Amino acid sequence: MTLKRYLYSSTLISTLLLTACGGSSDNSSIPSVEPSAQDAILQLESNLMINQGVDLVLYYPDDELGNIHWQQTAGASVALLADTSKVVGFTPTSAGDYSFEVSFNKNGGALQTITKSITVSEESSPITARLAHEVASENKVSLRAQLGINTDNSSVKWQQVAGPSVGLSTSTTQGELAIFFDAPKVTKDTYLSFAASVTSQGTQYTDTVTVLVEPADNINSNAYFDTRVAEVFAYNENSPYKATLTDCVYSNSLTSSCTLSKLPLIASEVQNSNSTPSINTIMDRVVVSHQWMGDRFKAFLENNDPHDDIKNLLRATTAIVISYDVRPSFYWAATGAIYLDADNFWLTAQERDTINEAPDFRADFGNDLQFVMPWRYVKENAYASAYIPSHIRSDRAASAGLYRLTSLMYHELAHANDFFPSTEWYSHSAQTRILDAALSTDFESDQLSVAMPLTSQIMRDLAQVSFAGVDANSTQKSYLPADVETFFSADSATDFYAYSSLREDYAMLFEELMMQKRFNIFRDVAITNQPTGSNVTGQDYIVTWGQRGRIGDTKIKPRVLFSAKRVLPEFDSESALAAVADPINMIIGENWVNNLTISPAPTSGYKLNKTEHVIPQQVQPRFNQYYQKALPKH
Repeated sequence: MTLKRYLYSSTLISTLLLTACGGSSDNSSIPSVEPSAQDAILQLESNLMINQGVDLVLYYPDDELGNIHWQQTAGASVALLADTSKVVGFTPTSAGDYSFEVSFNKNGGALQTITKSITVSEESSPITARLAHEVASENKVSLRAQLGINTDNSSVKWQQVAGPSVGLSTSTTQGELAIFFDAPKVTKDTYLSFAASVTSQGTQYTDTVTVLVEPADNINSNAYFDTRVAEVFAYNENSPYKATLTDCVYSNSLTSSCTLSKLPLIASEVQNSNSTPSINTIMDRVVVSHQWMGDRFKAFLENNDPHDDIKNLLRATTAIVISYDVRPSFYWAATGAIYLDADNFWLTAQERDTINEAPDFRADFGNDLQFVMPWRYVKENAYASAYIPSHIRSDRAASAGLYRLTSLMYHELAHANDFFPSTEWYSHSAQTRILDAALSTDFESDQLSVAMPLTSQIMRDLAQVSFAGVDANSTQKSYLPADVETFFSADSATDFYAYSSLREDYAMLFEELMMQKRFNIFRDVAITNQPTGSNVTGQDYIVTWGQRGRIGDTKIKPRVLFSAKRVLPEFDSESALAAVADPINMIIGENWVNNLTISPAPTSGYKLNKTEHVIPQQVQPRFNQYYQKALPKH
């Protein structure tokens, strides 16, 4: 090991660096050039190989920087997806010389430009640590190591090698491909570095990844977002709402809902409640942490909304937020905005690298129960959507996640149109706060619960365990799948999640009808055992009860019609529902995977493209991809 200390701008950073990348004895992760006022692009690894992460950090900890723009000037092309931030990270796939320049203002002064060149050797690294980026103090951070072919992850180990010590989410990093932590609170730009090492064919290889932590104001006790959120910006540079958009929908400084004069509903920009907003109008309301996220959302609207359903449903919102730290997705009446997990949009491996991997906080909810209620969307006896596990770094086709995203949009926008129904879009004063306007509505979901309520209180209580994290009592822990069948099948909910709240019940009904009638995609829901162990697969979930297309149940159809007619009046929900067939029952005693092909034989041969390492989701998590964020009390 080599211990080196260096001084920059009166900040002493003690750096303990592991043995170098590569097998030769003179390789070192110590910076080749110490930081100085003349060279403020930090590169903490001097000897670089193919498939080794490269981190370039614009480092002026005592200065305010603005108008940052990176660009590559020489070498094989690499993707710089955060080219307006202080940090860029990328992975070269070929040897040679690379050059970059970054322009910026310092302390409001004249625009200046500095350059950086690197050389990548012919050797290929068996480990890559990603992704260098900047974060605000106390923001959540995830980093991932990717291994080469035939490299065993059991020897992988992470070690922090620079910056203020942080607490990792796991007590040991041995064998872990990903690490998670909260960025420390800092008073000036401060960088943290982490070395991921692996032993391959008797040689230890290490790659180092750097995160730049920026100072941030303290979060007020009455802030709407009480944990640190990412820095975001308006997707359209010329948006008429650019000055207020981010402050009104995704900022730790937000302590009161904005007025409709400051950020009106998108409906205010169309002629009447029957008009569809243009894509440009919608994109003026998009807020992103990375430009590519807005690009993908725009392409979704252009190419995958043939009936204008999504564009019309967006009239009831004020904004669309897509950020690397949003998880799970949700609609929030406090801001009138819909918040979307960027994992729904990536198409390239480089885009996926920019997304925080922190697991959904609900992942362990319901572990004490003896049953699971898995769900999936199916098209012609095949999974309608697929996913690529995080440890497989691959591009994906837009079709792989299209229907997952579409169902999410139908669901969350049903919430928006519950808080802001079309009959009330033009009834609110411009000086009314968004939250106050939303809460003044006569909720259609409330009316549904009065006219055609769900009846099982047991299922409501169980939903609080599985979706809200309430501790299960001894009675709930004793329920077997057969007991849950009795509670659920006789009631009129389409899914377990419908019991989590009146709002979710209303949205689930609309979502399932739209997916079935617009795309011939059916929703499966089942009641199974809850397998235990580390290598559980879909074959381990044995179906006690299950149905495909539950909205076809005669006792449920009136509830579906009630929701659909109100959420999207332009849609002919009566004709659509009249054509909905009876549910198809699953094979009792068969496993979840083998119950995939219970519909009549398909005719079009629909299937996902398996050539891109796309792996179907055999069992969805026990929670849905949706989330109901509590409203503020002020």
